[in-house]
Amino acid sequence: MHLTLRQLSIFDAVARHLSYTRAAEELHLSQPAVSMQLKQLEHNVGLPLLEQIGKRTYLTEAGREMYHYSRVISQQLAEAEAVLAELKGMSRGRLEIAVASTANYFATRLLATFSREHSGAQISLDVTNREGLLARLDANEIDLVIMGRPPTQPDLVAEAFMDNPLVVIAAPGHPLTRPGPVPIQDLQHETFMVRERGSGTRTAMERFFDEQGIRLTTGMEMSSNEAIKQAVQAGLGLGLVSAHTLELELASARLVVLDVDGLPIRRHWYIVHRRGKRLSPMATSFRAFVLQDARAMLELPSGAARSTMLR
Repeated sequence: MHLTLRQLSIFDAVARHLSYTRAAEELHLSQPAVSMQLKQLEHNVGLPLLEQIGKRTYLTEAGREMYHYSRVISQQLAEAEAVLAELKGMSRGRLEIAVASTANYFATRLLATFSREHSGAQISLDVTNREGLLARLDANEIDLVIMGRPPTQPDLVAEAFMDNPLVVIAAPGHPLTRPGPVPIQDLQHETFMVRERGSGTRTAMERFFDEQGIRLTTGMEMSSNEAIKQAVQAGLGLGLVSAHTLELELASARLVVLDVDGLPIRRHWYIVHRRGKRLSPMATSFRAFVLQDARAMLELPSGAARSTMLR
């Protein structure tokens, strides 16, 4: 079988997007050039790799197999490029990072500081939920992930680098904002805005209140912390979120952190990568930067910090 790296690269782009047009845009090629390279690849392979049904493009069985090997080859070439760059003493390199949607509140600050110290870094940031993060790790599509609940898979390495307290928030003027601690049993009579199932915050919340014997009433299910905060501000109920997401709302007095007995739920932020993965020099530098400097750089908002102090 005779094929070229160029053909594999073009096939990889088409297989990812399932679109000749989007692949051509990504590679800065014309659509006819993409089609011609793929026809040559299919001729060399001796099997069709893509099929057109209506207006949609699909991978054939052979195409799915070829896509798997094209990804492996691409990753091996990227590793080789990173190692050779390191041997040359180059300061350039790519960093592919994905973060939980909650972590995005501080991840951009970490990346901004890191990029100032590594001006040659080309950074790609993906923000998604826990299931999306685990899927990208499983597919080996990412260098590093920042997430709240550590994965249990034995082929992943998770390192804690900072506290991640989960706190209960309310609108100013809510009856539970009265002075003094709030008994945890009082939450049983309140309606909570909650994240979608599969979210790390949702899982931690349900486990904690189950352990306390508290059955919560859930109102709306939402896919982002921003939506939860807006709903709580509107008086639709309470919410449980990471204290790191509250800087603007606490500073402008749009939300209040309740001083609930037994809270906050004490968790950590983790930086995660595949076990045995050969991290690029840039990814290795970012991992060291997060583990060494993130805690000192990122302080909790003052209103949340007071509520999370140990009694």
